[in-house]
Parts: sequence; structure tokens; C-alpha cells
Amino acid sequence: MEMKKVNAGALGLLGSIMLLGVLCFALYATFASVHYRWNWQSLWEYRMQFLHGWLTTLIISGGAMFVSIILGFALMLGCRSILQPVRFFCTGTVEIVRGSPLLVQLLIGYYVIATAVGVSDPTLVGTLLLGLFEAAYLAEIFRGAVESIGRSQWEASKAVGFDKAQTYRFVIIPQAVRRALPGTTGELVSLIKSSSLLSVIGIEELVQKVRVMNSASYTALEGYLPLAIAYLVVTLPLSWTARRLEQKFTYET
Repeated sequence: MEMKKVNAGALGLLGSIMLLGVLCFALYATFASVHYRWNWQSLWEYRMQFLHGWLTTLIISGGAMFVSIILGFALMLGCRSILQPVRFFCTGTVEIVRGSPLLVQLLIGYYVIATAVGVSDPTLVGTLLLGLFEAAYLAEIFRGAVESIGRSQWEASKAVGFDKAQTYRFVIIPQAVRRALPGTTGELVSLIKSSSLLSVIGIEELVQKVRVMNSASYTALEGYLPLAIAYLVVTLPLSWTARRLEQKFTYET
């Protein structure tokens, strides 16, 4: 059974790669039919810039993922706190961050708040702001997963003498992890794609590098096909890993 699940996940990943290949070929053939002149040679000269932008995106996304998971879990606990001021603060933070555009948060966070406190590193600020933005969504996913656990689980934990921290650690979180994984994976994939907005605060991530490459090489579309592939190289394995974790945490309750 376990081998079948692994094979199913591998086949899904392979199917996604094959579909991407078909789409790229169809796009290429479509523009060939209208006599679009592909200029890959000029684009090749800027390959190191492309690689630099891709690595920048990976580093920022990885840091933002770490920040978002930690902050998301903390906000989830805060939203469930018995202390009213803590609960109001965390709930208000989640609602404000989720209710306003990321672009606005980046502009205000970098040019107003970061400037006021004397932080001028756009990479650091961008990573923290992107992490905070996704943390607000993850907090709601985590909260929903935790609150979906039956009340009997909490009562059984008290019956065996667990305090609240032990109940979360040994009973609630192991069950909530699997329920939160699909939504968490979706948000982490969204985080990687949302990193393209960081160019507004001066970060030359992948999308911005592709724009510069296209402008410098006088091309229109050549940079965007590798751009799509570069993102999928990261997001497809992330989705596959999440499915493997879901299978690992599958058990009867």
C-alpha cells in the first residue's frame, strides 16, 4: 500500500512535468505559426543574471517560509489565548494583514516603518514582511486544524494528567498537522509566487531579472518560459513533499 502511494505521488509529479512540456511546445508552435522570431542567443548572454535572480528568490522565499510558519503558529496560539488583550492583538493583526494588499504592506513596511527604525536592508525587510503576510493566512489554517480536533481529545488528555502544553504537543498538534498540510502547502507555494512583488522595494528577484533581461536583449517572451520552469522546479517538489507528509501522518483517530 505504501509503495502504491509513493508511485501515485511520483506519477503525479511526472504528469505535471509532461503537461508543462506539452504547454511549452504548444506555446512555441503557436508563435512559430505567426512567424514570431525567437531570440534565445541574446537571452543566453544574461543567464548569470537569471541564475542570480532565481537564487535570490529561493533565499528570500525560504527565509519567509520559516518566518511565516513560526509567526503563524504564534498568532494561532495568541488567537486562542485566554488573555483577552493577547487574543485581541493577535486577531486584529491577522485581520489587518489579511485584509490589506501585500503591495501596500511592502511599501509602508519598507519606506515608513523600516526607515523609522533605521533598517535599510531591503532583503531583510522584504523577507520579514513576506513572512508576516503569509503568517496571517497560516494562522487561520492552523487555527481551523486545531479547532477541528474533537473535544473528546482534549478531555482525554486532561484525564491522563496532561497540562495544556503537553496536550498540544502530544495530542492536538500531531493530529492537526495532517489536516493543515494541504492549506499550508498552498500558502507556501503562493508565498514563492508573491515574492515577485518585492521588486517594488528594490529587490532584484527572478521576475525583475527577467524583465531586465528581456529589455536588454530586446526580446518579448523568451525570458518568461524559463521563468515558469524555474518556479515549477521549486513548487512541484514542494507539493510532492507535502503529499508524502500527508501519507506519513495518515492514521486512524
